[in-house]
Amino acid sequence: MTATIYDVAREAKVSMATVSRVLNGTAVVREDTKQRVLDAIARLSYRPNAVARGLASKRTRTIGVIVPDVSAAFVAEVVRGIEDVATMYDYHIILSNSDAQVTREVDLVGTMWEKQVDGLVYMTNRLQKDHVDAFEQAQIPVVLCATEDPERRIPSVNVDNQLAGRDAATYLLARGCKRIAYITTTPGFSVLADLRGQGVAACLPGPFLRVDAKHGQYETALPLIQAFLREHEVDGLVTATDELGLAAIHAVQDVGKSVPNDIKVMAFDNTRLAVMVRPEMTVVAQPMYDFGAVSMRLLTKFLQDEPVDTYTVVLPHNIVERSST
Repeated sequence: MTATIYDVAREAKVSMATVSRVLNGTAVVREDTKQRVLDAIARLSYRPNAVARGLASKRTRTIGVIVPDVSAAFVAEVVRGIEDVATMYDYHIILSNSDAQVTREVDLVGTMWEKQVDGLVYMTNRLQKDHVDAFEQAQIPVVLCATEDPERRIPSVNVDNQLAGRDAATYLLARGCKRIAYITTTPGFSVLADLRGQGVAACLPGPFLRVDAKHGQYETALPLIQAFLREHEVDGLVTATDELGLAAIHAVQDVGKSVPNDIKVMAFDNTRLAVMVRPEMTVVAQPMYDFGAVSMRLLTKFLQDEPVDTYTVVLPHNIVERSST
């Protein structure tokens, strides 16, 4: 894999801005630091991008957008919001797919820096120290989109996921459900799914039943939910995503039960999947387009030195009732 400027910065233990100053000669750099950078460049056989170097001191009107899976319906709707607002403010976007792999996500930050983007809109399943270090190295404005930063270090746009989880559980309890299970991803894989689960658990009068559906793909989740339903008597299911909701409805039907008569099912997100299944899914609707649009608008405020009321934007969610409950 071709070395990036982030790789050089990491190898030399300096910021990407320092690497840039060494390459471009735009500022004085201590001799020992300069030598560390040059040694790292030699070890990694790094070839700087001449076009990007020429743009080092100019705005490119380009925004980097890094997402876990561009093919996901949720992400596609978010990106529409980002692009619409970017176009409104005369910015172009460069979209990159990270496959939810931390190493690739970090490398992409370096790649975006090389392309001299003015800022980043960033989505990931779980923010880690490596991500934060990469942002600090890049020294460009970053806004987290539908991504949680527990320490509130980085500007972000999200919903209150714990509250959303409580609302989902409360909704099913109000409709007579007494044994509710939460179908979600492996603990630690998605901070949003974990927060929703905490909200569900806080409302339940009995034990918290959690189904670990690994990374949340339909094909993997379906047999796991089927096995769970054969071993547990439940009358309500909350799922962390629409894709898991689809798997849950099919699993209930596969074990010979009915949705919603035997088991009520509700999901999170409100993508197209929610109305493509029968019965149609009740959901806690996420403002997907607004995630992207508000994130991009917040970033433009940073880039244009406009006043910002809050660095942590919490958007409203709502329950859309359909025939699965």
